[in-house]
Amino acid sequence: MRMFGKAGKAAAVAAIAALALTACGRTDSGSSTSTAGGEAFPKDSLIGVALPQKTSENWVLAEKLFNDGLTGAGFKADVQFANGGVSEQQNQISAMVTKGAKVIIVGAIDGAQLGTQLQQAKDSGATVIAYDRLLLNTENVDYYVAYDNFKVGVLQGEALLDGMKAKKASGPYNVELFAGSPDDANAKVFFDGAMSVLKPKIDDGTLKVLSGQTTFEQAVTQGWKAENAQRRADTLLTGSYGTASLDGVLSPNDTLARAVLTSVKAAGKPLPVVTGQDSEVESVKSIIAGEQYSTINKDTRKLVEHAITMVKDLQAGKELEINDKESYKNGVKTVPAFLLPPQIVTAENVKTAYVDDPVLGPITK
Repeated sequence: MRMFGKAGKAAAVAAIAALALTACGRTDSGSSTSTAGGEAFPKDSLIGVALPQKTSENWVLAEKLFNDGLTGAGFKADVQFANGGVSEQQNQISAMVTKGAKVIIVGAIDGAQLGTQLQQAKDSGATVIAYDRLLLNTENVDYYVAYDNFKVGVLQGEALLDGMKAKKASGPYNVELFAGSPDDANAKVFFDGAMSVLKPKIDDGTLKVLSGQTTFEQAVTQGWKAENAQRRADTLLTGSYGTASLDGVLSPNDTLARAVLTSVKAAGKPLPVVTGQDSEVESVKSIIAGEQYSTINKDTRKLVEHAITMVKDLQAGKELEINDKESYKNGVKTVPAFLLPPQIVTAENVKTAYVDDPVLGPITK
């Protein structure tokens, strides 16, 4: 989970403190440095990839990309989804260790519940890379590769404000806040990034949350499940928006955004400005159709590609490229990270954002 000790990041620090983690400053020079790589290992070694549940399109795509990319590079790939939950992922990682995996890449369901398995991995000599979601409260994680998730939240907050202002020049605006699953280390980072933008506007009265539900704990969506978000949206609309308009909704991803829009349509209310993330096909189509306002482009191909580059460098005994050595304290250690930049996508740039994407490119032409 990402922590910030500098001015403007106070919301992130306070919220993350609830998870008993400690804040730290961030060096944001934009330049990359390196950290020492591990010992070289055979090119045909087993590489384990432990992925969470298939809750969004980007995870499904990651499975294929890891299988194809690792195999193409000459490695033996063991890519597993843990659709059965945390215990299944624990068993999968243990099995990867038993099979002799030299590197284990982990996209955790719950980054705080893999301590025993990560200890097994380190005892075996494997290198552990946290993928997309930070592994918490353990010394036994070597690197982190992800998009800049605090920045994702900032972009979502800014998009929400911009979208509402485009519809109505001045506030106050009625908004509701949704967050991701509390067992996902990224969910709080997204929310904190957005609230670094939105909370000052709530405090000065520009934004009004009629439900009064402004904390992460009140806004969470267990399991990132669309039905949970839709049920909560139904309740909010019935309880707080009888005659009032709903101008905007902070949604942390596309699946939840579409669930909120479904609820609003069922209530017969005008569509609010709704944010998202992940560039899911149906949400990109929704943006083109003028319904969902925004998404975030975090190209899974680039993220997997860099994770595989890290594996190649480890195999060759090279130093790994790292561009953030300070921001990611997991409660026990600061994890060296390589962060990729996210991109906001709205109707204004949807036709250019995905020109190189084999799936979304044709849709947006």
